[in-house]
Amino acid sequence: MADSTIWWLLAGSAIAVELVTGTFYLLMLAIGLAAGAVAAHAGLPLSGQLIAAALVGGGAVAAWHLKRGKRPDEPIASSNRDVNLDIGETVHVDAWNADGTASIKYRGASWTVVAAAGAMHGTGPHRVREVIGNRLVVEKI
Repeated sequence: MADSTIWWLLAGSAIAVELVTGTFYLLMLAIGLAAGAVAAHAGLPLSGQLIAAALVGGGAVAAWHLKRGKRPDEPIASSNRDVNLDIGETVHVDAWNADGTASIKYRGASWTVVAAAGAMHGTGPHRVREVIGNRLVVEKI
């Protein structure tokens, strides 16, 4: 079996494993394995193929890691609008209880509302900042 065939089989296997696990870094390593196959097609000896695969695969992993590191961190799920569509919605608080909570009707159900850290306990419209269990953490608009 030709060296290039082995490299292509390894690249295909890495892609198949990535599809099962969802590890994007395996795609970067598959690019390196494909570079090893191209080096084999070019007639380089095994050492040249290994160097090509290592440089391209390692470079792709390092480049992806650096690109991913520059992206801002995602907010936690309880305050991420992509995860919880209640974040940013407006609710109306009629009165606050002595313990710092309020009970409101929102989306046809009763919810317990607490004020966000540093937020005022006024009545009227509030914006949902976070959802923790069955509690809405709100801030005054």
